[in-house]
Amino acid sequence: MVRKIVISLCVLTFGLLVPVLEINATHVWNPDWPAHARLHEVWQLITNCLLAGGCLWLAWVRNQVAAASLLALAVISGFLAAYLVRGAYGGSMVHPNGSELLVGGVNPATAVMLAAAIALAGCLWSTARSLPR
Repeated sequence: MVRKIVISLCVLTFGLLVPVLEINATHVWNPDWPAHARLHEVWQLITNCLLAGGCLWLAWVRNQVAAASLLALAVISGFLAAYLVRGAYGGSMVHPNGSELLVGGVNPATAVMLAAAIALAGCLWSTARSLPR
């Protein structure tokens, strides 16, 4: 049950929290973004919401905790990888007005995603350990 709750909290980050934070004038309706970039943003948000729903279904209905953890970890790792290589493609967590939300010098979105990745890896590890040998 604990693993299912952990998975649920982790997928809510990309399935609910990120859309709430990005469906606004800084992202989806940002007039400075090319229309093509906005299309990709909405595509990513919809895809992540669908994947979050799939993870919840796998965990709660199918009781496939490992599969749900792995799928959620893939989505979150995608964000972390994009963050790590942001210099290579000119990406940034800084908003167009030059501001960036930092807490103690750390971007909270990155910290939350890293914590979720660690939690999901823990779910995978504990699930593997509980399998019959």
